[in-house]
Amino acid sequence: MTQMKGIGIYRYLPIDDPESLQDVVVEKPVPQGRDLLVNVKAVSVNPVDAKVRAPKDRTEASPRVLGWDAAGVVEAVGDDCTLFKPGDAVYYAGSIARAGSNSEFQLVDERIVGRKPLNLDFAEAAALPLTAITAWEGLFDRLAVSRDRERNAGKTILIIGAAGGVGSIATQIAKDAGLTVIGTASRPESAQWARDHGADHIIDHRQPFAAQLQALGFAHVDYIFCLNLTEQHWANMAEAIAPQGKICSIVETAELLDLTLLKNKSVTFAWELMFTRALYQTPDMIEQHRLLNQVADKLESGELRTTLTERMAPINAANLRKAHAKVESGSTIGKIVLERFE
Repeated sequence: MTQMKGIGIYRYLPIDDPESLQDVVVEKPVPQGRDLLVNVKAVSVNPVDAKVRAPKDRTEASPRVLGWDAAGVVEAVGDDCTLFKPGDAVYYAGSIARAGSNSEFQLVDERIVGRKPLNLDFAEAAALPLTAITAWEGLFDRLAVSRDRERNAGKTILIIGAAGGVGSIATQIAKDAGLTVIGTASRPESAQWARDHGADHIIDHRQPFAAQLQALGFAHVDYIFCLNLTEQHWANMAEAIAPQGKICSIVETAELLDLTLLKNKSVTFAWELMFTRALYQTPDMIEQHRLLNQVADKLESGELRTTLTERMAPINAANLRKAHAKVESGSTIGKIVLERFE
């Protein structure tokens, strides 16, 4: 049995507990079917990592490895693989139903893997997959934004939480699609980051939306992409959205949402979870492979750029606990990436 290094959890503990994430040794997996075995070079940390790790009354008999953003090199492939071969550099988010990327090697279905952009190093690439998939699916699949820039001329999108991980790439993709992008931010540094990444205008999500939009000359917006506190912004979104507009959120809520607020305007509401395709093995799983390759094309052409803001090394439990704590603070801009196992 070949072993590998990883970071795992046995108990679900507060991040300031040194046992919340631990350095472990686990069995190196073997690829079968359409799985790639990837030698992980860099990983990034997302809110989902902190949510899964958050304290709960549960224990694991063997260490559970988290992590859903990685870039690395294909080590081996299953018998049914056709998209990649050993030696290929890749980036991907993976499946929440499987062992994560916080280990030296990881199995991932090739249908949800993209080729690593040639102009990015592994850390720069690892910052992008989960957020890029979320943004792409949210914009083009859930909100049904046209891919034709001319058809989007004059149309507006409000991105709530424009400086976060998803917001940082969503603003770029929306701007690239030809939309007028209005981002929300509550601090000068996050507002500037959002502007630098494609936002045409900024409003404060701590204040009512409608008056701020009207001050900018917008009676309403055609699309809203909510990346922060759905229930807190619900009434503001219902007021700001245009008749027959569309709203998409990625943030679950413990409170009931009053959908009748959307009825008179015939507004569409949709959820986006980038794990859906892999979790349910949908017939169109390969769309994530395709969209990651399209994102790679746009990164190489300069139409999009990485959202990495902080590098940490090496990949170990101590550094991962620091990264989780920063993500849990809710004030991070862009993405935190860890690189290199030692």
